[in-house]
Amino acid sequence: MERRLIPGTSPFEPIAGFSRAVVVGSTVHVAGTAPIPPDGSPTPEGAYEQARLCLSIIAEALGRAGSSVEDVVRTRMFITDAGHWGDVSRAHGEVFATIRPAATCVVTALLDPSWKVEIEAEAVIG
Repeated sequence: MERRLIPGTSPFEPIAGFSRAVVVGSTVHVAGTAPIPPDGSPTPEGAYEQARLCLSIIAEALGRAGSSVEDVVRTRMFITDAGHWGDVSRAHGEVFATIRPAATCVVTALLDPSWKVEIEAEAVIG
């Protein structure tokens, strides 16, 4: 089965050896996506803005993979404080309100203390 790598702009990709997304068959697996602006600007401060940035990066990777947010079947949200859930779920809902993927949210620590959220996704092509 063909395996296609979709690179991103995270400075961690070459260090840790991962891709923004991997396409296998008709499935797209998008890596945990942190709120790292592609242009190198500072991470947004708010959880909502960070979640919107993560979802934007995910949408861009899905597009390059031949898929879109409309094709997402699962998301996983990792937040650093349960208090961020309202803002993160609002951003998630703005993108996925009618798509309604299976979703999970976990409270955990993230690699950078300025990150409040990291999101990963799985989608199909077509």
